[in-house]
Amino acid sequence: MSKIVADTSIIINGQLIAQIESGNIKNCEIIIPQVVLDELQSQASQKKDQGFIGLETIKKLKGISDDFGLVILIQGSHPTSEEIRLAGTGRIDAIIKDMAKQTQAILYTSDNVQHLVAQAEGLESVFVKPLSKNLVLEFLQFFDSETMSVHLKENMSPMAKKGKPGSFVLTKLSDEILTKEYLQLISSQILETTIISDSSTVEISKNGATVIQYNDYRIAITHPPFSEAFEITIVHPIVKLTLDDYEISEELMKRFSDRAEGIIISGPPGSGKSTLASSLADFYYNKGKIVKTFESPRDLQVNPGITQYTKLDGSFDNSADILLLVRPDYTIFDEVRRREDFRTFADLRLTGVGMVGVVHANSPLDAIQRFIGKIELGIIPNVIDTVVFVKDGHIGKIYDLELVVKVPTGMTESDLARPVIEIRNFVDNILEHEIYTFGEENVIVPVSKKVQKVGIEKLAEDKIRDYFKKFDPAVKVEILSDNRAQVIVNKQSMSSIIGKGGSNINEIEKLLKIHIDVVEKNSSTDMSGDTSYDLPFTFLENKSALLLNVGREYSSMHADIYVHDTFVTSVRIGKKGEILIPKRSEASRSIMKLASTQNDIQIFLKDS
Repeated sequence: MSKIVADTSIIINGQLIAQIESGNIKNCEIIIPQVVLDELQSQASQKKDQGFIGLETIKKLKGISDDFGLVILIQGSHPTSEEIRLAGTGRIDAIIKDMAKQTQAILYTSDNVQHLVAQAEGLESVFVKPLSKNLVLEFLQFFDSETMSVHLKENMSPMAKKGKPGSFVLTKLSDEILTKEYLQLISSQILETTIISDSSTVEISKNGATVIQYNDYRIAITHPPFSEAFEITIVHPIVKLTLDDYEISEELMKRFSDRAEGIIISGPPGSGKSTLASSLADFYYNKGKIVKTFESPRDLQVNPGITQYTKLDGSFDNSADILLLVRPDYTIFDEVRRREDFRTFADLRLTGVGMVGVVHANSPLDAIQRFIGKIELGIIPNVIDTVVFVKDGHIGKIYDLELVVKVPTGMTESDLARPVIEIRNFVDNILEHEIYTFGEENVIVPVSKKVQKVGIEKLAEDKIRDYFKKFDPAVKVEILSDNRAQVIVNKQSMSSIIGKGGSNINEIEKLLKIHIDVVEKNSSTDMSGDTSYDLPFTFLENKSALLLNVGREYSSMHADIYVHDTFVTSVRIGKKGEILIPKRSEASRSIMKLASTQNDIQIFLKDS
């Protein structure tokens, strides 16, 4: 009677049973080394599905042995603690080979390394390659074209999210209560695919939790002790978009193409961040760039020419060492979450690799805050230049970051100048937040649009306003940078300012030695329903009255005064451009009660 020694791999993947049922193995003695049984028992004790599958296979093997004239034997001794410690170095495999030598048996394995070593040692060995089966996975029945994710939990009905990011409904799929045995069947099927199929891989395997990527399905299996009950969650992308499918302005598209190399895509879970990241990856690949991804699990839907990396030896830091050797132009870092992920992202960006990071955050500002404390404050603008916020599958607010040395907004003393990170709205280039060190703390300070300009900036703004008043007396001016300003005028004045073919605005820019953005004034309705314009003013107070000076050009016009968007009074502007409010009046008492500073007061010029 011939003898066979079976190793762990051929038992777990089911090929030993397949060889027997096909008639290739019959009328022989099958020896299962004790170390194989102990290894399967250890895996099952750690709630790993491989262990349960292997033990079920041995149980089935004994059940069919008589039908095929087989004798099943468990031989050998239990592994020592030293042998268990050296299991990762191949010690258990060596014990299995020694068992085949001692019993003069043929080694059956699905491990190619084990097969090659056995042949090198002169041991007769049969390599049985794992064969793909037309396995119909049970969980696929729960999916249709509108299903984003399926949620299966022990003693609960199957549930699914149907719709699209930002617009989905949690739906009960049936009234049937799921049993633990049924979920274990689904789990075993899924795990079996990782053994026989190259399109299925185990991304994470912990005590009580396993994450598997099967084609484009991301599967998370949890059970005690990690979760209180058996649960399977399967996520499936239902749309694949390109950048053309998003409402992206020409300026933002140019930014992605030419300048943006430190991009953060932020948003809450399920908002469509990874979908946009995949679209950017394909965009750069189609532009002839070398693109790689960092993912755990690897579930981005990208072009086959883009290589997807995961953690090397449990760390993206190790992956980064390999990444630099392959010289990518761009790397898509899906889900920058742990402290070491932020450092790895920053290190790769500072080496010159274009980086696109996905960060969970409720706002674009929160995404920036998550970098503070993990990397030095001063290098944040060198790491991040563009922050894109995604919500409900659409691109929302976009921030632009720049490091400057200046006096922070709201401070006046020149000796308070320091490095400041300016966070500007990409669409209109308006400064919205500043990050700087105050004392020993890093602070993020919102910049109010109502902050009055002081010093040289105020003089420059006044000079530009005076020049454009001949076109529009109610012109508004916003200094955007040292060499750029925005001029907001009514629609009727724009053609006169710009001139034929832009000739007039070009002459004005040469005269003022600054780039001018001419913007049409948007009509906005105030609380009273009148079309109005927010006016800058200076505030003075004497013994008998409050004086609000808006400038002589507005003399004899009518205006409304608000405090914190609360209507106070309507007034007529005096001949000198002053609004006089007696202290004994109800309006004065309201202003003094509601306003803490001048910035709380708003004056709106009325057209009528």
